[in-house]
Amino acid sequence: MTTDSQWTTEDRKQARRASLGAFMGAVVDWYDFILYGLTAALVFNSQFFPNVSPEVGVIAAFATYGVGFFFRPLGGIIFGHFGDKLGRKRMLVLTMIIMGAATTLVGLLPTYAQVGVLAPILLVVLRAVQGIAVGGEWGGAALMSVESAPKNRRAFYSSGVQVGYQVGLILATGFIAVMGFVAGDEGFLTWGWRVPYVASIVLVGVGLIVRARVTETTAFTTEVEQKGAKAKMPLLAAFRENPKAFLQIFGLRLVELFTSYIVTTFALSYSTNTLHMDKQFMLDIGIIVGVVGIFTIPTFAIISDRFGKRRVYILSGIVGAAAAAPFFMTLEAGFFPGVVVFSILLVNVAHDLAVSVQQPLFADMFATRNRYSGAGVAYQLTSAVAGGLTPFIAAVLVAVMGGTWTLVVVYMVAGCLVSSAVAFFLRMRGSKDADEPEIAEAGAHRSW
Repeated sequence: MTTDSQWTTEDRKQARRASLGAFMGAVVDWYDFILYGLTAALVFNSQFFPNVSPEVGVIAAFATYGVGFFFRPLGGIIFGHFGDKLGRKRMLVLTMIIMGAATTLVGLLPTYAQVGVLAPILLVVLRAVQGIAVGGEWGGAALMSVESAPKNRRAFYSSGVQVGYQVGLILATGFIAVMGFVAGDEGFLTWGWRVPYVASIVLVGVGLIVRARVTETTAFTTEVEQKGAKAKMPLLAAFRENPKAFLQIFGLRLVELFTSYIVTTFALSYSTNTLHMDKQFMLDIGIIVGVVGIFTIPTFAIISDRFGKRRVYILSGIVGAAAAAPFFMTLEAGFFPGVVVFSILLVNVAHDLAVSVQQPLFADMFATRNRYSGAGVAYQLTSAVAGGLTPFIAAVLVAVMGGTWTLVVVYMVAGCLVSSAVAFFLRMRGSKDADEPEIAEAGAHRSW
């Protein structure tokens, strides 16, 4: 990996193209993925699970929401395997096409009233396909940008992967809000929610144009293809060389997943179904934190490139734990300014501090020849367990407590503190600021 001063003009162009390609892919995939979460909270409980109580309908809708997360590890395994063998770019084009097709088809699905039990079955199948596609996206996008960037600016150049999530959140939330206004409550339930799904095909087209201009990373072509260092089974090689990295990534991601999905997904359902607030309240919050995140993530990435990734991560968990209870207190009170402040603390500080450094931090835990599989699968396994289940678990905790949020806060605080603890005890290679994770290069010449 070259430093910024050693870059050629072509190196700079490739890094910018890789960063833009990773960003656009993330926008497409997260727009599609978040869109499902929003409509699960607002539509799917009544349109696809109408023969149960409202509370059970919400839980069922969030259960299908979680299906996408459970299939993400499979996507990480499939695309990680071929990404470590054939290259990052090919897999990224394929994931975008698959995600766009599945999302468009969700917008065309018949409801339970039209085809009965076939409707939720088709919904679950398409959600699974979405999960497979997004499961292969993060690893490739992260590596494409990290491996193309200079060593001292990798967090900044790879931050587009996470900024893409914020833009996807804005587009999905904004589109839902606009359609709610245009179609009205009844029209939104019958046809308005479908429009953002079908319109995703436009984003896919733009994303494919951008990614077509990106070339394969030098790290892959020189260290893997030219040296013949490909592993027969990259995932097994990654696990053999650094098994503890899988647990470390799981612990590190809790603060990110708990803060984000509680605020942007669960709180939307809780505020409308339990607190009987207008859905626009939390939709507006989603747009606000999405806009702010476009600026906070690259800013935190620059800070981490200068002062160290581990310090940034420790701080993220502390902020998340501190802001959890105040968020729900202000939400229950319907105090919009307070909800904005604590949503920003949870998402734009706690969450964004963590995600601003994840790409280089996680990639460095594995060797180049197997990091698409290693980092990608570890990342997606955590998404399946901690991400997909979070809105579902939160809904169950509220039901157990008779409509109160106390246990949800306990759940959030525990996850945030675990992330800080893992970052604090993360064993590092001997860099000056103890900022580079130790990877097991021993036996890297062996193949599985």
